[in-house]
Amino acid sequence: MKKRLTRKWIWLAFALVLLAAPWVFPQSAALSLLSQCGSMMILALSFNMLLGQTGMLSFGHAVYAGLAAFAAVHVMNRWAGGSPAALALVPLVGGCAGLLCGAVFGFITTRKSGTALSMISLALVELVAAGALMLPGWFGGESGISTDRVLGAPMFGIDFASQLQVYYLIACWLFVSAAAMYGLTRTPLGRIANAVRDNPERAAFIGYDPRRVRYLMFMLSAFFAGVGGALTAINFEIASAENLGLLRSAQILLFTFIGGAGYFFGPMIGALVGVLFSGLLSTYTRGWQLYLGLLFVIVVLFAPGGIAGVLVRLASVRRLTLPFLLPFLLRSAALLLLAGGSVFLIEMLYRRTAGL
Repeated sequence: MKKRLTRKWIWLAFALVLLAAPWVFPQSAALSLLSQCGSMMILALSFNMLLGQTGMLSFGHAVYAGLAAFAAVHVMNRWAGGSPAALALVPLVGGCAGLLCGAVFGFITTRKSGTALSMISLALVELVAAGALMLPGWFGGESGISTDRVLGAPMFGIDFASQLQVYYLIACWLFVSAAAMYGLTRTPLGRIANAVRDNPERAAFIGYDPRRVRYLMFMLSAFFAGVGGALTAINFEIASAENLGLLRSAQILLFTFIGGAGYFFGPMIGALVGVLFSGLLSTYTRGWQLYLGLLFVIVVLFAPGGIAGVLVRLASVRRLTLPFLLPFLLRSAALLLLAGGSVFLIEMLYRRTAGL
């Protein structure tokens, strides 16, 4: 009873944060970053349905988001001149496109597990990315397909021309998608997915087909990835082959792992950190990807539970006494000092060799 009440408060706080964020960060650039965070959070959460919940390491998750983004762009171009309210349904169209792609590719991918599944997903992402460049009529070649998210005249003052309106659209879909994905973890399918992740032989012994469970989770994950992909297309008003590539898939994987694949809210933290890295740090240095890679290595070595794991560990301590806090603070200070020195050294070497 107490846990259920706590969960309700957490979801209420999450909704309030989503509502209040534009009041704290009203600048257009900040709203754009918040919108990117929202889309990436959905993608990371959907990826964690595979990695954290079912134990499937896929290298091709961007395929489903990217193909859904193209479907969303074509639908928006087809609906141009209609009602702006139709834009709110575009993420659902993207989700259906992702679900369809997940049904096709998942049927092949989930026939195997473990390393074989990862290799098949890697091959598929390369296949789809290459195929996208060979079909410029649908994918627009290297320049991609552009669109206009303003579908028609304003309805009740809303036409989604401003970044604030787009943010609230993304925030609404983020809350609904996150709640649905969390609800899925409480269902029998979510529970048996955990069993397939931990011990597929035992799951098969008690009557569940691990391959069928993996396939269902794969399709549902692709659906939510499609929602995230469509929201990305609405935010940027373009879909290109980069949305389908291996680099995009690697970003989703890194953000999920940095945040913490073992916790439901971990991928959301990872998405927030990752987007801030790519959106803010890239304005100060070209080596932001190097620092993101270093952060990933540090997380793997010293915090395998991700940032969420560290936060949960701190929250589980009943009394923050000085004997507990002192070693933690000393380690944190030493780590920050080491990181600061490393960044200074890397930037100095980079600027000297680049002649900046």
